Amino acid sequence: MSISRYARPGRYWYIDMINDSLVALAQESARRRAREAKLRRRHEIRKGQALRPGGDTPLWNALALAVKAQLRHRGEKVRLARLLGLSRQRLHLLIVAQTACPDAERALLLQVWLQARLLSRDLAGQVNPAK
Repeated sequence: MSISRYARPGRYWYIDMINDSLVALAQESARRRAREAKLRRRHEIRKGQALRPGGDTPLWNALALAVKAQLRHRGEKVRLARLLGLSRQRLHLLIVAQTACPDAERALLLQVWLQARLLSRDLAGQVNPAK
């Protein structure tokens, strides 16, 4: 874009300058939109594919947050990992980092565990003396 192009005599020379700027902005906007659409297609969930934690999984986010609030004392995360049949590292990815989702059976077991904790009970039905 050269300045001499707009230095021609006439009353409305600034309209050409604004028009060129708008065209450049529109082209950049179209490029950015195409790039975002390409990225979105890459992250689309195909039929039968598992969901990834994030904004699309509000129920899992709420459950993970509630479970994380219950894991305050030393050793609780280890006991929960043993109950779920997972390693401590995998449980960390599920609950703290929220970069993984459990399978349906473990998610239901986690929900049952949370309900038992909120009722101050062990999964075997005994009252927890810690509370």
